[in-house]
Amino acid sequence: MLQHLVLDELQSAAEPCDMDGEAAALLRETGLVTVLPALNGQWIILPCGPVGAVQIGDLLVEVKPKSKLKLSRLLFLLGYARNPGFKPGDIAGLEDRDLFGALAESLARQVQSALARGVLNGYVAVEEALRTVRGRIRVGDQISRRPGMLLPLEVSYDDFTVDIAENRILRTAIRRILHVPRLSEDVRARLVHLDAKLDGVVPLRTGSPLPPWTESRLNERYVPALRLAEIVLRNMSAEAGVGRHRVASFVVNMATVFEDFVTTALSEALAEQPGITSPQYPAFLDQDEDLKSSSRIRMYVDVVHEISGRPALIFDAKYKASSWSGAYPNADYYQMLAYCTSLELPRAWLVYAGSGIPRIRRIAHSATSIVEFPLDVSRKPAELLESVRELAAAAMQAFVLDTVMADNSLEDVRG
Repeated sequence: MLQHLVLDELQSAAEPCDMDGEAAALLRETGLVTVLPALNGQWIILPCGPVGAVQIGDLLVEVKPKSKLKLSRLLFLLGYARNPGFKPGDIAGLEDRDLFGALAESLARQVQSALARGVLNGYVAVEEALRTVRGRIRVGDQISRRPGMLLPLEVSYDDFTVDIAENRILRTAIRRILHVPRLSEDVRARLVHLDAKLDGVVPLRTGSPLPPWTESRLNERYVPALRLAEIVLRNMSAEAGVGRHRVASFVVNMATVFEDFVTTALSEALAEQPGITSPQYPAFLDQDEDLKSSSRIRMYVDVVHEISGRPALIFDAKYKASSWSGAYPNADYYQMLAYCTSLELPRAWLVYAGSGIPRIRRIAHSATSIVEFPLDVSRKPAELLESVRELAAAAMQAFVLDTVMADNSLEDVRG
């Protein structure tokens, strides 16, 4: 019987559960939870930072994000952070059940739709040694590898085949999902049937990078399935564990997911404005320019928008909870003050994952202001992206106002 344990990301206490030592060790190795021994051979399982799910035999452990995100919202954040072309419809219709069941059902549905009109074929560049001429002879390789020999010939040619990047991604994702224990018989049968349709496609090796592909008119029916398949391949592992257990895990770091999403969404929102947006903008807090870079106080700002070659807007994304009083950690404000001091700007934007309204913190004995701007990641994708656009517009408007005020102050001093 499946034992299903659901934990909240911020949960600090839990009831002991039954599990053998081998399963406990495998669960600990996934990095999703902390596993502590309890009395009578039982174990206490607590979240340790990431969110996601791990299934080991008959045990399924899920850690839900603090904002009670539905699976479709989490996958949207993951997908959009990688590619702003990712659409909410690419993961629409996921059922509110366990993560692996929902992923398997959605992947089966998307791939079935992609292959409804047959498997996509394409041209692939091939280099091999043949006893007949095909395509172009690679003279340099022929001389270096087979000096003085006429056969076999080193040739290169374009082969029209099903073994293209798109199909390799789909087949690899299907096979990874099929390793998940306790999938429903219906979903498993559909995935096996789809895998058979991709006969002749070589799956990707474990750990190898995903092959690049470009969205086009020819593969547009594949795109939703490819977006979901890439999420599966980047974040999920499924394999035979030590001993008698099979392990499947889907583990993500929400702090990284939120930071990547904010960076991508802000870059898109600011693209219409003059200037250039840069992620992980390098800066130094000290002025010891005579020192080597490695000896200076280096900082990397999450997002900086430059206008006319100078920093104009500063953003930093934080995925964390406020305290019981509603305040955020003091260290965040110290960090933002350091950014403003280093980049000589009077304002910075602290973007939190949460609900609420923006609030301005004016730093004592300085002209610096830090704006808390919450982003409610549980909102619908279109509404969330609109909030990011509002953030970009508010930041640009504030920059213009700060610039005007600074120019007026300078004129008053000169007068």
